[in-house]
Amino acid sequence: MKIAIACEGENVSEHFGHCGTYRIYNVEDGRVTDYRIIRNPGHRPGFLPVFLKEEGADVVISGGMGESAIILFENQGMDVVVGASGDAGKAALAYLEGVLRTTGAVCREHLHHDECGH
Repeated sequence: MKIAIACEGENVSEHFGHCGTYRIYNVEDGRVTDYRIIRNPGHRPGFLPVFLKEEGADVVISGGMGESAIILFENQGMDVVVGASGDAGKAALAYLEGVLRTTGAVCREHLHHDECGH
């Protein structure tokens, strides 16, 4: 399994599409074995769900995400968790432990960069 987390530095980003990087955590036997960091190639409608699926992600975690992106991920059979915050590594572990659950933090407005109104 691979978990993709939208990040700003070491923390979960507030908005999936406008994050600086994605951390892709490799999971084997229910444990994180390692991770790699990839730069966000840019926010374009419909692109990032395909991009992260091609990177092997099975799960996507973010602070917030647009409704259309959530639908695109789910249509590819990927689990989406929104409403996460704090340290990305701890978020990955919390997901694996079953304690990180989506809050439904769907971004419906994009007022300014890093301010999505959810």
